[in-house]
Amino acid sequence: MPTPGYVFKDGGPIPDDELKSKNTATGQTQDVVRTPSKPLSISTTSPVNTPTSSRSTFSSATESHALANADQDEKGAAQYGHNENEVKDLGWNDHPDDVPKPLVGGLPNEELWLLVRRFNKQMYHVKAMNEAPPGGLDLNIADEDEFSPDKLRANIERLYMTVIVGLIGFGKHIARLRSWREPRRTAAFCAAYFIAWTFNLVVPLLTLTFIVLIAYPPSRDVLFPPAPLALVDSKTGGVQSPMAGVLGSHDSVTGAPENYKGEAVEKEAGNFVNSFASIALSSASGKKDHGNPDSDPLNESIPDPTDMAVAGADAKDNTAGGSNTIKHDKTKQPMEDAMWTKMRPIMHVIGDIADGWERFANALSPTAPFPEDGPRLRLAALLVPVLAISLLTTSAMFMKMNTFFVGFGFFADPIIWRAASWLNREFPNWQKLLEIRNTLLKGVPTNAQLTLTLLRVGEAHKAPLPPPPRSDEAPPDHPAELDKDELTLDASHGEINDAIHHDAESKAIADGSSATSSTAKPKHHHGARVLGFLKGTTKTGVEAKLGIDKVRATAGSKTAKSHLGILPKPGEYLPSGPIDFKARYKGKKGWVYISTSATTPCVSFSSHASDGTGEQTTNELEPVFSIPIEDIRELKKVGGLGWKAKLIVGWATDRNVADGLEIIDKTGNSWKLTAIGLRDELFNRLVAMGSQKWESW
Repeated sequence: MPTPGYVFKDGGPIPDDELKSKNTATGQTQDVVRTPSKPLSISTTSPVNTPTSSRSTFSSATESHALANADQDEKGAAQYGHNENEVKDLGWNDHPDDVPKPLVGGLPNEELWLLVRRFNKQMYHVKAMNEAPPGGLDLNIADEDEFSPDKLRANIERLYMTVIVGLIGFGKHIARLRSWREPRRTAAFCAAYFIAWTFNLVVPLLTLTFIVLIAYPPSRDVLFPPAPLALVDSKTGGVQSPMAGVLGSHDSVTGAPENYKGEAVEKEAGNFVNSFASIALSSASGKKDHGNPDSDPLNESIPDPTDMAVAGADAKDNTAGGSNTIKHDKTKQPMEDAMWTKMRPIMHVIGDIADGWERFANALSPTAPFPEDGPRLRLAALLVPVLAISLLTTSAMFMKMNTFFVGFGFFADPIIWRAASWLNREFPNWQKLLEIRNTLLKGVPTNAQLTLTLLRVGEAHKAPLPPPPRSDEAPPDHPAELDKDELTLDASHGEINDAIHHDAESKAIADGSSATSSTAKPKHHHGARVLGFLKGTTKTGVEAKLGIDKVRATAGSKTAKSHLGILPKPGEYLPSGPIDFKARYKGKKGWVYISTSATTPCVSFSSHASDGTGEQTTNELEPVFSIPIEDIRELKKVGGLGWKAKLIVGWATDRNVADGLEIIDKTGNSWKLTAIGLRDELFNRLVAMGSQKWESW
């Protein structure tokens, strides 16, 4: 039966602070139950876009839309039907333990939040497509996607979390097999291999093994029993103490503790990127950050920290006897421009590799609501002809065919060129149609496409998925749960217990300190005092600058208006969502409302709050602007400050900067909302609500 939850009437929510003050004034003391009033009325005097047609049917949308609206056998809390004119709050501001489980059938909440958390870091800018995507799923990366170091960083982090961690796991499985520490399993592999070698059946054996692994998932744990990555030594295949000093997570290389599943790997990916030099240095610091303001006086007045690295390299060359002609070097700027230009295809290659890995992973282990058997059996069927050919082909015939294709590719350039020209003329998009995502893996999503579909599931049932929980607390410094009886590693329970528990020396190495430092006599660090003084001075300067911006905003400065409210006060927690989001428009405080109960679902901004009585007049709730959901053509996350200013402000104040969101409709009109505490959550709701076919930019 449906799980309990708060119910909202769309369009006129009561912000929590308004409701709290109202209850206090009337002498009532009760838990906050946010029940909005009637839908937000739209006056004819407010700037409103009227759609030219009604809501598009999902038959003209994508497979993602169809799956989100399909009736599933296994359902979660977000998939149960309820009053169509109301939105159910499944715990947007509740403790994670109080959120219904599961939200989506067949998917644990922590897995869902992991996907959404990584989706938030990957998606910056989306545009609606006019044509249906070739593979049936939208949110593919645009060919004209612009380069930015921040996006490069996100792609490298994805590469680490998918490909690199996967290859490390594969390497540790090979080490376990070669070590003979699991003698029965290694002996079985050894016997099968040499029997096949004796009868010249090595290739058929490998092909058959792949078919079994793909088509029959239980065989994977039998042939390759799982074990925590950090617990296996990559050299000996035996048990080792995790680099983090404690086995706090199973899927991370270091074994670092985590509050929620996947956080340890995400932190590893961030540190992996931070270890790079040169261009990766710019990526780590966010130079030319995607979505940041093009012109920001506060940002322009701060030195560029990435230039310090270049200046240091130039100074080193000068002191080493190099040519002291830096100012007259005509190659410096062209080479820098060339490097930045060439990084765009590199970023695309990294993104394509990560996308391909995610698609294969989702084909082998599908996640609801995507089909469970189709893609996996299609992959297995592709290997059946390979198995048949390998049984009928000798090694001599195989080499003969390979050398023929090498020679044909080398000498048949005129034929290949004419064939390619004919294909380009008759079928302009033939290369895109033959891409693996549009053929073999058609209908198989990347993690971003999977997340978008899950978000659409919640929107289709008027039950938006709660955002991932946020916690500033340090992760627990104790081992994660582990069933030692299921581990096939050649080690006793005592050895495993010693390895997974807290190890002071390993933890000290992970923390970058000495294990004996706690007993050493504390020293006075004058440098830390100087740094603290500079930090305090900078904080005072930042607060003074933001105070001046309030005066400049009153005088009409657009830049100053965009700075208002970007630094929430310490300890300030303003819960909002799923249909009201605190924000500013042109510096003015207000709320972004998402209304889905009206004939035309829309997103609106109003500086007035609903009182929950339903008796307010249209003028009292008149929106500043209102945009029909179906008219949205572009959504773009924008920064509250320039990248340099954000670095300085974050370091000096230890506070997060509230960023913004730009909405562009089909006529080209743009609305820029700033100081949105739940910017990612608002973006996710807007991108999942309509029937638009999105493309990532």
